[in-house]
Amino acid sequence: MKKYVVAASMLALAVGMGSASAADLPSRKDAPAFLPPPPPPPMWTGFYLGLNAGYGWSNTDTVTQSYYDTGSAGFGAQALAGNFPFAPSVKNEGFIGGGQIGYNAQVYNSFVLGLEADIQGVASDRQSTTYTGPTASASISRGLDYLGTVRGRVGYLVTPTLLAYATGGLAYGQTNQSATYYGTATGSDSFSDTRVGYSVGGGLEWLFLPHWSAKAEYLYYDLGKATTSGASFAYADAAGAQNSWAQSTSRFDGHVVRAGVNYHFNFFDAAPSAVKY
Repeated sequence: MKKYVVAASMLALAVGMGSASAADLPSRKDAPAFLPPPPPPPMWTGFYLGLNAGYGWSNTDTVTQSYYDTGSAGFGAQALAGNFPFAPSVKNEGFIGGGQIGYNAQVYNSFVLGLEADIQGVASDRQSTTYTGPTASASISRGLDYLGTVRGRVGYLVTPTLLAYATGGLAYGQTNQSATYYGTATGSDSFSDTRVGYSVGGGLEWLFLPHWSAKAEYLYYDLGKATTSGASFAYADAAGAQNSWAQSTSRFDGHVVRAGVNYHFNFFDAAPSAVKY
């Protein structure tokens, strides 16, 4: 009988040790699924406001002169005699400066879409040239008082803080032009008008602090052609009363190279992400 009791005790002890060892083994349940970290915040998304300064110059410098005569001694006759020009060159160039406001939306990590409006004054708003002939002369002038644009921007993040972008849209500006003729046929005319056209360009923008960026940009603008109403000159010859007119036509287009700085609002205060670009 004692043998059976001893054997039963040893069996119970063995079973208990086996259960304890099994409890110490790793669980065979599936490990929890790996959760990737959330995507980095879109650092470029938000409104911004800034200042810019640079240099602008005209692309088309020629002012085309048109003359009309009913007789033989008006503006046209003086031009044929070499007293008035047919295509003088008046170059507009000078420093520009102003401000811009815009909004960016960073999408798909590496792309930035935006809309920007700007306006800047032109330091040398009017320039002129004087043409002197054998017995008469003419003074032709033109200028651009200010230039503004409203443009879309499409950019690619070369690095998380360096944006390369193309831009294009509407351009507008205050243009002016005048002509004065001295000599046998005299007169003057002028116009000052806000004209609308287009602009295209591109640039680089660097986010050097969480809320601050610096940019370098090139723009081409074209405000189209404009013609003065015309200078009128009345005279009489052997055939009777005569009239003569002179008009000036020029194209207001040009180039702008500028640098600027922007302050960005509604930014996520986060360090540049390590997303691969």
